[in-house]
Amino acid sequence: MNNDVKKIEDRLKDLVTKNEDAVIGFEKAAENANAAGIQSYFSKKAEERKIFLKTLRNAAQDLDLGDKEIDGSTAGAAHRAWMDVKAFFSGDNDEAMLEEAVRGDKSAIDEYNDVLAETHVPHRLKEIIREQRDAIRNDMETSEILEDHR
Repeated sequence: MNNDVKKIEDRLKDLVTKNEDAVIGFEKAAENANAAGIQSYFSKKAEERKIFLKTLRNAAQDLDLGDKEIDGSTAGAAHRAWMDVKAFFSGDNDEAMLEEAVRGDKSAIDEYNDVLAETHVPHRLKEIIREQRDAIRNDMETSEILEDHR
């Protein structure tokens, strides 16, 4: 495998891991949220990220983007543990979970932008990555609006 392909594969693996962390994190946020609407919102975000994972893997079938299991990363596990602590001590679990969602989405957008900056990513793959990044950006704005109205 040449270096350019390996670099693209590594960057896409980063996106896969970021989305795995998001799926698990949004499922955890749905568990911690109090309001049914917020629980539903986080559950929908988790499902959306599962679709992102499937789309990325299908678009790059020739690359090794890991197995179909959603494992997440060690950093993601630490972040989820922090979410549990924050939810336990917070007077408003929903606001705390929305704050964490915004933080996670900002990090994901940065990761997506890094991959989009790579020159050797095929055009069609860049289109998928751009669409996913934009969807995350819109979700982040929704989370911020929900947070402001709590």
